[in-house]
Amino acid sequence: MNLVRRALSTLDEWQQRHAVVAFPLAVAKKFGDDQAGNLAALLAWNAFAAVFPLLLVLVTVLGLILRGNPHLQAQIMRSALVDFPIIGTQLKANVHSLSRSGLGLGVGLVLTFLGARGVAGAAQTAMNSVWEVPRRRRPGFPGSLFRSVALLSVLGIGVIATTTLAGIGGGGGTIGVAVRVAAIAVAFALNVGVFLLVFRLATAAEVALRDLWLGALLTAVVWQLLQVAGGYLVAHYLRHATAVYGLFGLVLGLMSWLYLQAELTLYAVEADVVRTRRLWPRSMFASTRTPADEAALRAYGRTEERQDGETVQVSLPGPRRRAT
Repeated sequence: MNLVRRALSTLDEWQQRHAVVAFPLAVAKKFGDDQAGNLAALLAWNAFAAVFPLLLVLVTVLGLILRGNPHLQAQIMRSALVDFPIIGTQLKANVHSLSRSGLGLGVGLVLTFLGARGVAGAAQTAMNSVWEVPRRRRPGFPGSLFRSVALLSVLGIGVIATTTLAGIGGGGGTIGVAVRVAAIAVAFALNVGVFLLVFRLATAAEVALRDLWLGALLTAVVWQLLQVAGGYLVAHYLRHATAVYGLFGLVLGLMSWLYLQAELTLYAVEADVVRTRRLWPRSMFASTRTPADEAALRAYGRTEERQDGETVQVSLPGPRRRAT
């Protein structure tokens, strides 16, 4: 037993000296400490509630604006469903245009807003929790509502713009290769900007804008990679489920995909927090602590400050091993 303990202790000291290992380990440890998996599940559930109303409104608006160009309508819809590999075709088959009357479109917009407002609220909870913002410094009502509305506006405009650019980039016909490549590049840059604004609106003001840029960049990269690799991932795990279980398989696939997106997004944000606040290297064991461990534990304590003037002090007795 002592031999195993010494081997593990040596391994722990080794990883602390090598940033290529220590940094991702610190990100993973903070993700677990924050119970970010639960935050990702909350985001995924609220996103699930908003997806179908959002697609209903998108189909209806496209039908109104591009009534004389069904080819471009179909192209933009395909681009919008790229975020849902494999199950995207089933979503398209199960989503139909709302009545183009004011009442039908109005109902769709209300449902979309209610569902998406849940996403905005969950995003604020997740971001402030990951950044360890004390509860007393988080926006309350009506500030959180204003932030939610602004966040939804940014997301809505960003989705429309990036979807249109992606449709141009993936289109054929007379559009040249250079134009398509430029459209894809602009769409990626716009995605970075949209994520940066979304993170700014979802996070309390005490977190500086300059501290959010890496998380926005990583999230845009992750989502781009998901679009490329997502087809394989979903096909490998869920293609047979959707074929055998029909609508249940569609729901399972959609929820799994949304959870994967939310989880990887939070990992990207956690990496930004660890980088910004130098929360690495971390010890692999609770019995020993590095300075980064102590900084993280104190931050967790301060998160519970709920009223102005309230101060939470964290006492950390016992041995501490410094990073070497």
